Amino acid sequence: MPVLRRRPEVHQVLEPKPSLADNPGKPTIGFIGLGSMGLPMASHLLRSGCRVKGFDISESARRSFTDGGGTAHSDATEAASDTDVLMLMVVNIDQAQQALFERGALANSAKGSVVILMSTCPPGDVEQLAEAVTARGHRFLDAPVSGGVAGARDASLSIMVAGDKETYEINRDLFDVLGSKIYYLGERPGQASVAKAVNQLLCGVHLAAAAEALSLAERAGLNTSTVLEIVSGSAASSWMLNDRGQRMLLKEPEVTSAVDIFVKDLGIVLAAGSSAKAALPLASVAHQFFLAASGQGSGSADDSQVIRAYRGMTAGQKEGNK
Repeated sequence: MPVLRRRPEVHQVLEPKPSLADNPGKPTIGFIGLGSMGLPMASHLLRSGCRVKGFDISESARRSFTDGGGTAHSDATEAASDTDVLMLMVVNIDQAQQALFERGALANSAKGSVVILMSTCPPGDVEQLAEAVTARGHRFLDAPVSGGVAGARDASLSIMVAGDKETYEINRDLFDVLGSKIYYLGERPGQASVAKAVNQLLCGVHLAAAAEALSLAERAGLNTSTVLEIVSGSAASSWMLNDRGQRMLLKEPEVTSAVDIFVKDLGIVLAAGSSAKAALPLASVAHQFFLAASGQGSGSADDSQVIRAYRGMTAGQKEGNK
């Protein structure tokens, strides 16, 4: 899918975060997907003064939202009842379609409501979903995010948005509540998802390269902590190395983003490349290592544990010097 060749519009948000409480036209939001990122995002919107009705298939997630002062429902249709905005922070495009159409969320929302898809999904699928939503008289914004769980908790996400410009402007305050950098990519849904794919391509390749480098140091018998300190302060450094490197050296680090997330996201990257007829050899190789780590049983482990795939390739006793 071609990307519109224009300089993206950027809106920087300064602290404190805006409050919508004094806005008489503040929207009622149905927030679908109260996971590790969705829950803090929905909570920020709630604290900004919006009425937020949450839904998640997990009872514990619903309970957490209720404990934080929100209203949680066990059915997507109930959570969408009379809402002006439906925000989706779900795992994939299939869950988005199920919530909107099979569970009836879209039909139960207010006439002309706007659907904001904030999950990372294939650009072509996002475009088709937007067509299905608008065909039913509703509006749609493609708005994937970057920043992970930490960004969701801190309301410092980078948010990429594509869709009708007027709809974007009307709902921009909602994005300002959730993120520190808001980028408008163009009128066509799917364009923001292409931008997110570009971001994930670099994240995945940088992460796999960092794992390969540290696995080499480990295999050669070096002190990996010292090597990590060396490369982190040199031209070899990257954001992913600095953020994930130390966790690669831990046996069971806290999970901030799972290996299987990158299996999914790099699959989306490769699909976007295929659609645009763009060769992506580095992304393809990185994808294979995340697949290998997942196949070894580490799919739910922190994504830094892609290093286990490299360790698996060199497992066993080292050959002695000849």
